[in-house]
Amino acid sequence: MEDLIKIAANIIDRAYAPYSKFKVASIVKTKSGKIYTGVNIENASYGLTICAERVAVFKAVSEGDRDIDTVIIYTDTDEPTPPCGACRQVIAEFNPNALIVMASRKKVITQRLSELLPNVFSLKPPQ
Repeated sequence: MEDLIKIAANIIDRAYAPYSKFKVASIVKTKSGKIYTGVNIENASYGLTICAERVAVFKAVSEGDRDIDTVIIYTDTDEPTPPCGACRQVIAEFNPNALIVMASRKKVITQRLSELLPNVFSLKPPQ
């Protein structure tokens, strides 16, 4: 996990965040062991902004790799930042129990997506 967090820390400067100044990097690891990177990309029309997590998930899915295992979110802050609600829902589409690793300069918190997003919106009925 440390290696993946380092990769995310190394790509955070690729983020395009001229409006919020809040850069985020994400890594998606699939069950096949492949990794996909993402950074947040803002837009002057702020609703068109996309989070790092969704960039990484969409890259994996566009490559035909839908079995998401782990999502790492790195912010260059003291405290880790959890994924937003939209990102939680997108991740849940591909694994409602994915491991979510929230990392910062000083701390790492790990939770299952099912803890962060109980009662996920899904075509599958609740258990």
